[in-house]
Amino acid sequence: MARVSRPLTAAMLRSTTPGLYADGGNLWLQITEAADGEDVNRSWIYRYTMDGRRRHMGLGSVGTVTLKEARERARQQRLLQLDGIDPITRRDEQRAAKAVANAKAITFAAATDAYVRAHGASWRNAKHAREWPASLRKHVFPTLGKLPVAAIETPLVLKALAPIWERTPETANRIRGRIEAVLDRAAVSGCRPQGDNPARWSGCLEHLLPSPSKAKPTQHHAAMPFAEAPTLMAKLRAEQGVAARALEFLILTAARSGEVFDAVWNEFDGDLWTVPAERMKSGRSHAVPLAPRALELLAEMRALRQGELVFPGRDGQRPLGPAAMRQVLVRLGHGDVTAHGFRSAFRDWAGDRTNFAREVAEAALAHVIGDKAEQAYRRGTALDKRRKLMEAWASFCAQPIAKGDVVPLSRGRSSRPSP
Repeated sequence: MARVSRPLTAAMLRSTTPGLYADGGNLWLQITEAADGEDVNRSWIYRYTMDGRRRHMGLGSVGTVTLKEARERARQQRLLQLDGIDPITRRDEQRAAKAVANAKAITFAAATDAYVRAHGASWRNAKHAREWPASLRKHVFPTLGKLPVAAIETPLVLKALAPIWERTPETANRIRGRIEAVLDRAAVSGCRPQGDNPARWSGCLEHLLPSPSKAKPTQHHAAMPFAEAPTLMAKLRAEQGVAARALEFLILTAARSGEVFDAVWNEFDGDLWTVPAERMKSGRSHAVPLAPRALELLAEMRALRQGELVFPGRDGQRPLGPAAMRQVLVRLGHGDVTAHGFRSAFRDWAGDRTNFAREVAEAALAHVIGDKAEQAYRRGTALDKRRKLMEAWASFCAQPIAKGDVVPLSRGRSSRPSP
């Protein structure tokens, strides 16, 4: 029941009798019993009529809003009514606008996470899925990570990219493309204005940064001359450890490092290793015939099996990493070559020392050549030819090295691009 009285005083605010107490100007003190039945709740209510509707608007609790502040809040609502504005409608509109603004104010780091969640399932392999966000965390988050995507402009993108652009322009350009993709998604999602993307190359960063193709000459993977492969393989066979076995397997199969690192046991059937499409650079599954020595390596690893990975890292659960193979090469005195470069050594050997057709050698490297009809025609016969090619490569790598025929390791490395 409403109690009409003189304007409220501070002492009256301590009343414990439930009810409504008028202060004047549509401001009321509301006292209700607490849920426990032993205490009371005191709050401010603005009661008004608008367009024939009686409405009650909460102005806060007595413990938070003083009597003076409550009177000022009531005055502000009366002014709105004077202008024909419903106070509750205005309050709800302001809250909705604030909620939208907060939703849009996501940081670049949060926008990156959203992009990865949306697109990660479509990426070809686990390595790419790891590298994509990791590159942004390392190179971009220190500058842009905590900033709202709506506040990111070209100067900030330039600040993030400049430190790595001249050092590794190709990597920097890939990162630029990833920034562009994150900001594009943020714009479509309503988190930043649509229109020009501050990370785009054409018409924007091309005027501020040197072309990545001209900033620094392309550096190909350092490749060992194929004539030295038997010497290295003899050293590898004497080495202990998973990394040495993985490197030997990589050389014998002419595979890419990532394909070997992420290999799991269910990809192997007899003397055939089928790498699934999602782990291939070409996006197509690739069948690799295994020479006898490669099968021996698998048998060694199967005896040590800890899980699904064929070549696991130290914890037995995560894949071996590039650093492990690099350490093996350094330890054996071949720190000037890369694991990926052995694909080039294999291709040089196949072209210079064998009569296998170019198409067979390219197929062994999972390179796509020819038109679709030509590719479909070769699919049925290339496997048998590639099996013979890989057996010949394994035989070459295993050939004995006479003491007087040891190939010197000091001469220059191949500069041929690695396939």
